[in-house]
Amino acid sequence: MEQFTGKVWVLGDDIDTDIIIPTEYLALKTIEDMKKYGFSPLRPELASLIQEGDIIVAGKNFGCGSSREQAPEVIKALGIRCVIAKSFARIFFRNSINNGLLLMEQPELRDHVEEGEEIQVVVNSHIICRNRQYPIASLPENLVEILNAGGLVKAMRARNGLSR
Repeated sequence: MEQFTGKVWVLGDDIDTDIIIPTEYLALKTIEDMKKYGFSPLRPELASLIQEGDIIVAGKNFGCGSSREQAPEVIKALGIRCVIAKSFARIFFRNSINNGLLLMEQPELRDHVEEGEEIQVVVNSHIICRNRQYPIASLPENLVEILNAGGLVKAMRARNGLSR
């Protein structure tokens, strides 16, 4: 079972895709160009502070708003290992899986974790924060396959024996 630890960034409820990556930056050529503007309406400094392997813990309805694949792509490009929230907007959840970004629903953690803490995640089992375990649901095997491949396109190429 895969497990990892990461530093937590705490966000609230209803973090929409316009907060994750504002519309005006969608005209930039690449996700790398866009990522420095991630979360800028909420916390302009946040993108520059996130480190590879960090974890976002948020409230309910994370990823609501417009359906745009750039939102999970920007989060992934920032180096976020996974997003744990009380709940996710459905289209954001699917876009994230399709882009290889791990998401987990956990209804209690957000109310007990503090920004900057390190938590341990045991995928498809639980999260450990301050020696307390918070259960998480197992993802279906087909979604795990997509995540492990790095996204839907890569998973389908691997399944069909294609290298590119």
